Amino acid sequence: MTPPETSRGHVPLWVFFALAAGPAIALGFARFAYALILPAMMRRLGWSLTTAGAMNTANAAGYLVGALMAPWCTVRLGAARAFLGGLILTVMALFGTALTDNQVVLALFRLLSGVAGGVAFVVGGGLVAQASAGAPARCAATRLGIYFSGAGLGIILSAGTVPFVLMSLPPAIAWRLAWALLGGVGLLTLMGVVPALRQLAHVAHAEPRDSRSHQAPGLVRRLRGVFVSYGLYGAGYIVYMTFIVAFLHGQQVAFGEIVGFWTVLGSAAWASAFLWGGFLGWASGGRGVAGLIGLVVGGVLLPLWSTTPLAILGSAVLFGSAFLGVVTAVTTVARRNLPAALWTPALAYLTVAFGLGQSIGPLLSGLVSNGPGGIRSGLALSAAFLILGALA
Repeated sequence: MTPPETSRGHVPLWVFFALAAGPAIALGFARFAYALILPAMMRRLGWSLTTAGAMNTANAAGYLVGALMAPWCTVRLGAARAFLGGLILTVMALFGTALTDNQVVLALFRLLSGVAGGVAFVVGGGLVAQASAGAPARCAATRLGIYFSGAGLGIILSAGTVPFVLMSLPPAIAWRLAWALLGGVGLLTLMGVVPALRQLAHVAHAEPRDSRSHQAPGLVRRLRGVFVSYGLYGAGYIVYMTFIVAFLHGQQVAFGEIVGFWTVLGSAAWASAFLWGGFLGWASGGRGVAGLIGLVVGGVLLPLWSTTPLAILGSAVLFGSAFLGVVTAVTTVARRNLPAALWTPALAYLTVAFGLGQSIGPLLSGLVSNGPGGIRSGLALSAAFLILGALA
């Protein structure tokens, strides 16, 4: 039975929390949880830091392809089917990652999770923006924040499950079962998505059928500063999220402290949904983007300065509270500066810049980290990318 049509400005708040399963699966599980499992995979599979970075580059490259496909998938399948289908494929890729230790096959599963997750992430962001079309600026920013903060929920869930698998099972199977567990939790988080999509049926039907990829050059021209900034941000933040756990391991930080660090980071990311709505509703131009990237820079630099428990906690709070806020800020800029018909393609092409940065960052950082400076030099490169992104 089709639910009655709801005014876009009065979509129930639970819908946005349910849609946050998209970033939770596409980012929290498929991308960020990799950092938790990476040390175990490196030990068991004999990977170098370059190989470790390349695996996340494969995921980021797939994410780039998924972002490019998102407008096409929306037109051909409808927003609801594209969003749900992308999430289901991402979960299947998580299960697939547990099945092999072959580098090529693992890279293909990382690529697939990126493609499917990229489609779901972009289409979901477009759905939330459309559903908030009639809402005040602060309310719309908060709704976008709730959606994007789903990645923080994914980090929290991975911190509450993956470390215990890695500690309690034999190394030969622990990393595999960690990926399988993430796939199972991903299936559970999908349970609220279908009723949420039914609530947004009118939004999906209202999605313009002519907002296609040929408008990309105009979108890039109108948002070129944010486009460049978002690409540099993608290169910088993903290096931290890929290698920070390995860095802390190398600094002899206790495993319990690392789990606590990851949990605090995810909790701060989830809380950021309610933290920045007012600021982003007020900030004009690129000020919101630059300010939040500045906080992310502080989070990256703190553990390079000190690995005391207080510094590690401060890094988790600073980075966690701001890194998803940047995504919300960028989407808010696009929403303010473009007509509603272009919101989904604009988010797709901004995500292309983001994806390009994410593809380059881990590979460059892995190469640098294999040098005499180790992972510390790779994280310093991350900070440099982020500073340039804030200036842009």
